[in-house]
Amino acid sequence: MSFLLPCPNCGPRDVNEFAYQGEVTKRPTQSPTLRELSSYLYFRENVAGVQREWWYHRLGCQAWFQAERDTRTNEVLATELTEPVSAEGAPGPEATPALGENPTL
Repeated sequence: MSFLLPCPNCGPRDVNEFAYQGEVTKRPTQSPTLRELSSYLYFRENVAGVQREWWYHRLGCQAWFQAERDTRTNEVLATELTEPVSAEGAPGPEATPALGENPTL
């Protein structure tokens, strides 16, 4: 698979500079049931069409951003940087991302 993915900071770059991090999904409530949590963690829609996705620019500016992409043609319709989520119960400064500081997937 090869296509250009426009980084919001760096402009169009080869997709191999990025790490795909999955579909954008809605988080469950603050106290999810086991079924809700399992669904959030493991089940994806995997649509044949336009979907919003998380991307990480691992070989460039190292920014996390969301892209709207048509999965049938790999046409990227839009990209945007996201704001940090501020919510009660958010992880403190001692927390680290599940994939480490610089995921290289």
